[in-house]
Amino acid sequence: MNERVWNILTDSFMKILLPGLTMTIPLTVISFAIAMVIAVVTAMVQFAGVRGVKQLARFYVWVIRGTPLLVQLYVIFYGLPGLGIIIDPFPAAVIVFAINEGAYCAETVRAALESVPVGQMEAGYCVGMSYLQIMRRIVLPQAMRTAFPPLSNSLIALVKDTSLAANITVLEMFMATQRIVARTYEPLALYIEVGLIYLLFSTVLTKLQRIGEKRLNTYEKKETV
Repeated sequence: MNERVWNILTDSFMKILLPGLTMTIPLTVISFAIAMVIAVVTAMVQFAGVRGVKQLARFYVWVIRGTPLLVQLYVIFYGLPGLGIIIDPFPAAVIVFAINEGAYCAETVRAALESVPVGQMEAGYCVGMSYLQIMRRIVLPQAMRTAFPPLSNSLIALVKDTSLAANITVLEMFMATQRIVARTYEPLALYIEVGLIYLLFSTVLTKLQRIGEKRLNTYEKKETV
């Protein structure tokens, strides 16, 4: 690596990392938080088996999982203005990522809900609990412990997927890198650099995931003693 490339990399590091901290991470956190609300509601609707509403939830999951995320971004940001609906880049990205991630997480939560023994529901009814009380106090806590690892993986994947927001002019890490590349003509080194920063973020989340899993396992062992 020659001195010029090294100087470009050292100079660009903070210029790439800063948008990661101020745009990529907030975009990920906000989108995932909304996605989890969508996922839990959608999963519970399917688990309850209410006709009509269940079919609507299944249709939502089918459409979102069956179409590319990039197409969804383009429909919301570039397509809706044709109907007179104009959304700023960051809110548009949040909406799309939340809806997209919500569909995938909904299937994870649904599977986790179905893994809880039916006897848990029956025991709740026997002590006089309502359906919502059983779900909130008994079924959902157990299901979320089961769903924690795959949901954590979804969060890590979302961090990387936020790079697609550059296509709708959100100034996150990848777009910041593209601008530096356009100025310096060093695509290989700079794209490797931003890739390593994404890897850094993913590694931190992976460590947090392992810590969370250990604590959940410890809590579950205490419950069974």
